[in-house]
Amino acid sequence: MQKTLDVCRELYNAALQERRDGYRIAKAKLNYYSQANQLSEIKEVRPDISDVHSQVLQDVLRRVDKSFKAFFQRIKRHQTPGFPRFQGKHRYDSFTYPQAGFSVGGKLQLSKIGNIKIKLHRELKGDIKTLSIKRETGSWYACFSCVVEPDALPALDNTVGIDVGVESYAVLSNREEIPNPRWYRTAQAKLRRAQRKVARRINKRSNRRRKAVALLAQIHRDIFNRRNDFQHKVSHDIIRRFQTIFVEDLNIKGLSRGILSKSVHDASWGSFLNKLAYKAEHAGRQFIQVNPRGTSQRCICGTANPKKLSNREHVCRECGLVTTRDHASALEIQRLGLSLQASTVEQLVSVA
Repeated sequence: MQKTLDVCRELYNAALQERRDGYRIAKAKLNYYSQANQLSEIKEVRPDISDVHSQVLQDVLRRVDKSFKAFFQRIKRHQTPGFPRFQGKHRYDSFTYPQAGFSVGGKLQLSKIGNIKIKLHRELKGDIKTLSIKRETGSWYACFSCVVEPDALPALDNTVGIDVGVESYAVLSNREEIPNPRWYRTAQAKLRRAQRKVARRINKRSNRRRKAVALLAQIHRDIFNRRNDFQHKVSHDIIRRFQTIFVEDLNIKGLSRGILSKSVHDASWGSFLNKLAYKAEHAGRQFIQVNPRGTSQRCICGTANPKKLSNREHVCRECGLVTTRDHASALEIQRLGLSLQASTVEQLVSVA
């Protein structure tokens, strides 16, 4: 697999160089087809390239083509273009079988590579379309893309408002509180030691520095895996128990620049809300985002209830509601979501 990865990276860089030189010398605009037609001639000269499955090589050229198309699209949109760059041996980490050349049984069979032992985490469902082999922090992963039918859950007659936060990961409108694991902060001491090891390795090409960098990358990967596993479990549980989920339409990028940036990044709200959204669609649930403005500064009775960030209790003199700040926000999110849902239904009825 490493040999295949090295050949793919070399082909990627060669295709990129050919496009650059072709345009600079002769103003020739090469595309995927003009480069793919050269593969048979290249295989005659380079036997090592013949040892790689043809569709894997074609996918490499498609990647080059996509990178140039994205580059020209950014120019049209007046964005920072970011010209396609050459890939070093530590930057090119995957290759793809787009249609064929692989099969899964007791082992993973890869054309031109052989049979490989795998740990199949769960049974593959649906029609397998593509397979990507990915190298990550010294480990190898097989990522399958499958076409599956939506697996709708039995319909329920309930709703929930969810207020994500920093002190608690999330508070639900039914008073349920999900503790914040704080994976990054918990691992900070271990990260500091690993980062000091990297900083002490002055020679950037030494094996000792390479090992130190690999150790640091593995710690970051462990943090990501734990956070990802936690978010999958929590989102699955919420989708299983509630029919309609209301959340705030947060400007997470803006919040991540404030004084709570480390906590916001550690919580990774955007990833969690994305998981809720696609799982709700797959399970036949409703996922509705509401305007976050004033949800923590208002009571469900509609009375303004301004609070400082340090004030964690909600007391309404108008309706007498006494609860935590986060629970009051979750109740207000649920109220806004229900009113938005009702107005949408009225509009649909009037149009009909």
